[in-house]
Amino acid sequence: MQKDEIIEKLKEKGCRITKQRLIILDTILEGDCSCCKEIYYRASAQSEGIGFATVYRMVNMLEEIGALDRTSMYRVNGAPDISKCENCVVKLSDNTECNLTPEMWNKVLVSGLKANGYLTDQEIEHIKVETE
Repeated sequence: MQKDEIIEKLKEKGCRITKQRLIILDTILEGDCSCCKEIYYRASAQSEGIGFATVYRMVNMLEEIGALDRTSMYRVNGAPDISKCENCVVKLSDNTECNLTPEMWNKVLVSGLKANGYLTDQEIEHIKVETE
């Protein structure tokens, strides 16, 4: 799910979209968090008004609307999972190489597709790489 879709579903459930909740959502969307405690530390560094209970309630609400799956380390549903790869290497025309972790490759792919108008409401289901 994308941020706008998640916010819309939260509103439909009667949830007010506060600054603290947006910070928590952004924290989760930024990267894989392994637990609520990690989300709390990252989010509370941005705003002192975020409490541990707020994080737990937000995580529970995200799980209720189907936007979050705790079994996959707080990944937002719909993001491609390339966790079986150890490293993604992109070779550029000047022979430099970009070594990307699976998480970074995920971010690059999703942001590139969004920026070029290929990804709007959809979720990536499958990636097929063809070579010559």
